[in-house]
Amino acid sequence: MSNQLAQETSPYLQQHADNPVDWHAWNAASLQLARDQNKPILLSIGYSACHWCHVMAHESFENEEVAALMNRHFINIKVDREERPDLDQIYQSAHQMLTRRSGGWPLTLFLLPDGTPFFGGTYFPRQARHGLPAFSALLQRVAEVYAAKQNELTAQGLHLLAALADTLPKANNIEVMLDDTPLALAVSQHKDNFDRANGGFGSAPKFLHPAELDLLLRRS
Repeated sequence: MSNQLAQETSPYLQQHADNPVDWHAWNAASLQLARDQNKPILLSIGYSACHWCHVMAHESFENEEVAALMNRHFINIKVDREERPDLDQIYQSAHQMLTRRSGGWPLTLFLLPDGTPFFGGTYFPRQARHGLPAFSALLQRVAEVYAAKQNELTAQGLHLLAALADTLPKANNIEVMLDDTPLALAVSQHKDNFDRANGGFGSAPKFLHPAELDLLLRRS
């Protein structure tokens, strides 16, 4: 039986229409459902050409046991980043603040019913490997933490929202003189984050970020 993604126009979302996961699209009704049932939201953001999105879908979203856990404990929402780049940008920024690591796709975030994230990552394997937990074990643990610590998670969410608000441009009438200081800082941070042993930036899982590579090439 198809889930609600069968009604969507995005080819990426339609690829998940026959998953045993009870997927919902991002809309007011889905968010209200989470509030009505007081369930956390499992938000998965990806796109059609994403290799690891397809790997995680095959390993976990097509698996009946994993889907049963997802359906029992969460309101599951799928987002196509090419259809909603605004949501992708917001939640990628939130992921970086939560984990102190660069993001990527699939982006896997756990949200309070109001949409505030409290935990997340990118690709999670079906079985634990490479320092990543098994997705089914992670689902159980997140559900337990949500049930036991909703007040703490809400307080954490308020701090995160304040931090995100600080990243937004402030309106003022002061003329600002622009220079290349931010670019120099970005280059310096990328150099510090470069993995000289294995290549790329940061630790696994890694994803291509063409804009960052273009910046480094232009500033080299």
